[in-house]
Amino acid sequence: MIQYLALGDSYTIGELVEKQERWPYQMRALLLAKDIHLAEPLTIATTGWTTDELSKGIDEANIEGQTFDLVSLLIGVNNQYRGRSVENYVAELNALIDRAVAFADGDASRVFMVSIPDWGHTPFAKENSRDAVLVAKEIDAYNLAKAQQAEKRGIRYVDITGISREEHENWLASDALHPGAAQYTAWAKKIAPVVASMLQI
Repeated sequence: MIQYLALGDSYTIGELVEKQERWPYQMRALLLAKDIHLAEPLTIATTGWTTDELSKGIDEANIEGQTFDLVSLLIGVNNQYRGRSVENYVAELNALIDRAVAFADGDASRVFMVSIPDWGHTPFAKENSRDAVLVAKEIDAYNLAKAQQAEKRGIRYVDITGISREEHENWLASDALHPGAAQYTAWAKKIAPVVASMLQI
């Protein structure tokens, strides 16, 4: 069984969706259908976490020294939401990448990062008078920095931001902010082939 560690925030924990509807679980189901036996993920993620809070959460999980066959990292939206700089994000992201690679037994080819989705066009953003154009610009800047770090570190990067900007029925959860199960399905369909290739299966 392939051991999997999923690190992140609300987008990994799947705020307001059932456990099996989260993208890591939907990705797992797609891989299992192809006879790729991925274990249920050990998930270290909480809604609202920033990069430094995720690092603290990893500390509190007491998993130092454990290794996994696959590690995912999706973090940063709350840094952007709180108005933190891209430079601060990159510094803290790289520290998390170091930890992710260590959990992958030092093998960066077993780590992948997922882009930050764009929440700026959601009804929640409109109700809170957030500028969708500005949010998109800031999310794009964060994602560019993340993609650059992934390339520099030899880590796979999966861009789901375009998917998050689409509008479909049931695309969002009941809070009109976080993705709904259908959107996570679209993410999983994009991520699963990348993971299959990483596992060389």
